[in-house]
Amino acid sequence: MYYPYFRGKQFELITIRETAEVMAKAGFVPIIEPVKETLKGLHKALTTVCDANGKAIVIVNPYVGDHQDNGTSITGLLNQEFTNNAAISAGILLRDDMNLEEAYKLFEVHATHNPIFVHAGFGDQKGLADRLGSSLKDTCHAFIEKHASTLYRKPFTVAHRVLVRDGFERLKNSEYANIPSEEFSELHITYGDLGMKGFGDFLMVGDSYSEGGGPAYAVAIHLTYIDPDRDDVMYIYHFVSTTNDTPTDPAGKFAQALEKLIAKLEAGNSKLLETSAIKEFRDLHAKGHFPGLGYVKKLSMNHHIETLANFFA
Repeated sequence: MYYPYFRGKQFELITIRETAEVMAKAGFVPIIEPVKETLKGLHKALTTVCDANGKAIVIVNPYVGDHQDNGTSITGLLNQEFTNNAAISAGILLRDDMNLEEAYKLFEVHATHNPIFVHAGFGDQKGLADRLGSSLKDTCHAFIEKHASTLYRKPFTVAHRVLVRDGFERLKNSEYANIPSEEFSELHITYGDLGMKGFGDFLMVGDSYSEGGGPAYAVAIHLTYIDPDRDDVMYIYHFVSTTNDTPTDPAGKFAQALEKLIAKLEAGNSKLLETSAIKEFRDLHAKGHFPGLGYVKKLSMNHHIETLANFFA
């Protein structure tokens, strides 16, 4: 049903671990593109998913990060630790720099790991569908929406299809101050109408990738909510620090953003689900504690997953 797309940074992997049971119970399947050379965190996350009786997809040929030129160590991890484990699938990222033979070779190499195609700019979709032949109906295809039009997706109609949409508009944090709330996605409602068996997003990180963030001139807390008064469409709040003119004092800026979040909660009209992440935000406010910007992002991702899990419960 829901296929959240993670880049395998530290706090993304922690989110997967912390929400593994929630995702498993809801039938959610995270897609993970490893970006760090060390795979210890990935191994730990996948083990947690398996222990929770969940499923996950691991991109074996990442487009960004430390493995973008060679994903053999990822394949090695799957072969050594998750052989004959139906819970962990190999994701084949179909990029614009790949040809049909390269794509199909990866499919064959990972045949024992229930390979899943992730379409992200590939140019020979008709050739791939023809090459798969009668087995096409037994394959799964996740389409990154900005790279895969309705016409592009048409050759795979008989397959299991998933549409992944980037609902997060990435701006400078200070720019969100003028956008307190905006639409995030309605795909959780409409994916079936589009002929899809599932949907996905890039949470509140977005599809764009960078190795590390720059100095925080402003701190923003991004939290999604489903509005029952507007056809259950998902929206996103941006709670932004008041101070945004210097790269100093991230703790103070977080306190400002958190104060706005708590005020919205106390007003009683936020429509935010009272998730474990919201409870932790309340606790951080009560203690006056700043846990670090990565931790804040992790809480936002946890909240997003719990919100969707509650919607489908």
